[in-house]
Amino acid sequence: MKSNSSNDNDAYGEFTARGEVRLVRILPGPIERVWEYLTDPEKRARWFGGGITELRKGGRVVFAMRHADIAPGETPPEKYKHVHDPGVTFEGRVLRCEPPRLLVYTFGGDDSEVTFELSPEGNQVLLVLTHRAKGEDLPDLSNYASGWHAHVALLIALLEGSALPAFWATHARLQSAYEQRLQKQFP
Repeated sequence: MKSNSSNDNDAYGEFTARGEVRLVRILPGPIERVWEYLTDPEKRARWFGGGITELRKGGRVVFAMRHADIAPGETPPEKYKHVHDPGVTFEGRVLRCEPPRLLVYTFGGDDSEVTFELSPEGNQVLLVLTHRAKGEDLPDLSNYASGWHAHVALLIALLEGSALPAFWATHARLQSAYEQRLQKQFP
């Protein structure tokens, strides 16, 4: 993997603060199409997890994650078997919604929030995804970083119409690398 730059879709995300990771990617456009993959339950289920998103401040977000649907035939690590099958469902709430450019919601209760910023760049779309954990008891940020990295790789493949990468192998490799990067930056 290489260092991060805005047109390197394989680059690591950056830990921009304690409890915060940011991924920058260039996606095939147009912006409205990318927005649909972030908000339409059926399209979001193909790369992340299904469930409704009420596109208004205070709206409900349901995350119905069953990774057997996005990684069929793959064997997950033991600690993620429940996410793979039967899956997990949890809720968040929309904090900001400005279609088709900005979506911010809580993730896993109010313990963290995720921001998707979309900007058109010709026939492509710049995605800046930021996951911010809150509170004193910070979650496993390397898991969030590797998870988003692997999920966005699926999104990019879907938008490009290319073969989907192996989710669990990618996640495991990335989690180890992100753990090392996180420890180096925030010992």
